[in-house]
Amino acid sequence: MTNLLMLGSAPMAVEARDWPRAPFDRILAINNAHLVRPDWDDMIHPWDFPEHRRPKPRPGQRLITQEDFVPAQNAYGGFVYAGGTMAYTAAYWALDALRPTVIAVFGCDMHYPATGPTHFYGTGTPDPLRADITLRSLEAKSARLMILAAMQGCAMVNLSTGPSRLIFPRASAAALPHPAPFNQGLAHMALQVEQELDYFVPSGRYWEEADRFDIAQIDALDALWLAAATP
Repeated sequence: MTNLLMLGSAPMAVEARDWPRAPFDRILAINNAHLVRPDWDDMIHPWDFPEHRRPKPRPGQRLITQEDFVPAQNAYGGFVYAGGTMAYTAAYWALDALRPTVIAVFGCDMHYPATGPTHFYGTGTPDPLRADITLRSLEAKSARLMILAAMQGCAMVNLSTGPSRLIFPRASAAALPHPAPFNQGLAHMALQVEQELDYFVPSGRYWEEADRFDIAQIDALDALWLAAATP
């Protein structure tokens, strides 16, 4: 049994600094979230993450790069279906590499206020809000992630209390639940549609093949995943 805390960079992420290590067995930090607490186990970042912001791992810590997470996300259908943000990528890597029973997400809500800080370190680039064919429905991508995690016995939960684009059940560190129920028939139908569309890009560089993706088909698939998330 492995309970994983996955930390993002939202302003409230600093609240996790004083949380006790228990009940978490591992801590996965996304990009700058490694600054929140020094006892992280894994830190994941994309190829263009500034080198001067990359931490030097201590014994027992490791950095996760595209060589690790592209094959992992491909194992779950690839970036077009899974969503091209580091939050979703980190979760799929964890599902593949760690096989946790719970992924508790904090600071990854992808909700950005119009004014004030957007990240705990100030104002950053709201990566999930960019015009990207994989991010037309952030909610649908979170539904897909939650369902595929549940299929392997892992509960996706959100520890934050504010607005969120994630549809994961809310939870507290003191009460981590079992996987949420979902509509199995619709979930398998969505996976079948993905196979028929064949939008798989092994390199992960889906933007180089964007002309072969049908936006209407992706929107219909997103709607199917959202429906499947309702048991």
